[in-house]
Amino acid sequence: MLLGSLGVLLAVWGNPENSGLCVSCFIENSVGALGFHDNPRMQYLRPELIGFVLGALICACGFREFRSRGGSAPLPRLVSGIFLIVGCAVFIGCPIKLLLRFTAGDLTALGGVLGLVAGVWVGLRSLASGVHLGRHSEQGGGSGLLVPALFVLLLGFLLTRPGFLIFSGRGSAAQHAPLLMSLGAGLVLGALAQRSRFCITGSLRDTMLMGRRSPLLWGLLAFVVAAVAFNIGTGRFRLGLYGQPGAHLEHLWSFLGMGLVGWISVLIGGCPFRQLVKAGEGDADAGLVVIGMFIGGALVQSWGIAATAAGVSMNAKVALLVGFVFVLGSSLLFRERSTA
Repeated sequence: MLLGSLGVLLAVWGNPENSGLCVSCFIENSVGALGFHDNPRMQYLRPELIGFVLGALICACGFREFRSRGGSAPLPRLVSGIFLIVGCAVFIGCPIKLLLRFTAGDLTALGGVLGLVAGVWVGLRSLASGVHLGRHSEQGGGSGLLVPALFVLLLGFLLTRPGFLIFSGRGSAAQHAPLLMSLGAGLVLGALAQRSRFCITGSLRDTMLMGRRSPLLWGLLAFVVAAVAFNIGTGRFRLGLYGQPGAHLEHLWSFLGMGLVGWISVLIGGCPFRQLVKAGEGDADAGLVVIGMFIGGALVQSWGIAATAAGVSMNAKVALLVGFVFVLGSSLLFRERSTA
């Protein structure tokens, strides 16, 4: 419930409309602030991202659940992180933003909703056929602290604002809630997600497997109900297909973009938001996905992959299809075959 309500309230407080919370957009903003792409409208070091990881870290340490672990197909996970952002960039938003857009009345998000459900279903079928990236194991040397330490460094950058950081003066990155509100919201959501294990694609996966018995289903429903209520209460609910902020009308590519995100998320064990939370818990495998997502954030902006309100570029379509080839090839490569 808090994720849905804060997702709307952060937009009220200054974040882009229908995009109060969006992992992929915030990653694109953040890598731009660090100078890894030159889109002047997408450069701002987002405090919410930092809060997600550090909130999970603090909560995991407080409940003695922080464990350094990893070693499961590191390179495929890194590349998976890149293609997660490609899929999100084609749709214009991560699974959280998908639901925030839909609960604000944006009917262009319907294709993405259907694509995400289809992608999760395909991912489940892949798991059922024996696709498995391997099991992680306990790791010494504090390897699980590397990604949280990176986000502590980013927090230091955000607070001290060294000269190499770049901040947009116009565009969506110039729209942001006050720093302390954004950081506080991220810390709270990261901590709660660490305790609840909440994940958008995980909720869909468990619902397909368990039906109404899935505890994550009720969390997903609470998210949707809270977001609808707050959108209506703040006057931000506008039902329609045209003129929606941060959206395009190429529905097939919205479907395919979220389909790729759903498929990959099931195989790697969580959506982009969940990967950040797991990285905060000491999961080095998730940390590699996070690094891949940051690389992806730079690539989608530098290579013209990110879709805009004008539509989906040819570069984006090619990159998305390459992503499907990658995940299909990985599924064949990591399929466990019976020796009987």
